[in-house]
Amino acid sequence: MSALRPGPDPNFPYLPQNERFSFPPALKARGSIVAIGGNLSPGMLLSAYEQGIFPWYNPEDPLLWQSPDPRFVIFPGNLRVSSSMKKLLRQGKFTVTIDRDFSGVIEACAAVERPGQDGTWITRDIIEAYTELHRLGWAHSAESWLAGDLAGGCYGIRMGRAFFGESMFARRPNASKAAFITLAQNLFAEGAAFIDCQIPTDHLRSLGGSEMSRKDFLRLLRETLEAS
Repeated sequence: MSALRPGPDPNFPYLPQNERFSFPPALKARGSIVAIGGNLSPGMLLSAYEQGIFPWYNPEDPLLWQSPDPRFVIFPGNLRVSSSMKKLLRQGKFTVTIDRDFSGVIEACAAVERPGQDGTWITRDIIEAYTELHRLGWAHSAESWLAGDLAGGCYGIRMGRAFFGESMFARRPNASKAAFITLAQNLFAEGAAFIDCQIPTDHLRSLGGSEMSRKDFLRLLRETLEAS
């Protein structure tokens, strides 16, 4: 692995959004890493999500494509909104918007300090790639505003009835929760089958996330995309 250059391979062919790439089967991966290398062009990223894979690597690593086992998912009937959050949303403390400031959200997700982490996996390459997916209509954000300032938000990828959550941030208490809950409620009202949260966190568990095996997730994903 050390012989590979960090990040995306500049010599790998660029795939537009209508072209696809076949990754090694995620189900056969011994760990979470399915493949190494390639780039973050639209067709490459969309191919990965369709196959239950996403890019996750440190700045000093080559591009790593991962499919964790177990997977962490929120289903429509399991979304949990605490009484305090219901009150906060009802009071309208935050103004929540959708796709108003994708760039601001992903930049803030990259910049926010996270306990136990020395840096961020949201590199400049990631920011540019997902911003392009947003321009193409695949990547979406939710923003929480307080007194006109961006206080929190989240972003992810939508493909048919599947939504793949990527990251969130908060500059004010409960700002990311307000954005995520509003986005989730909108997605489920529009018929989304699930929100893929990738890996377990206490924050997402409190919102109703639960674990499922990679095998079951891949089957669910395939059936959801075929029905979309």
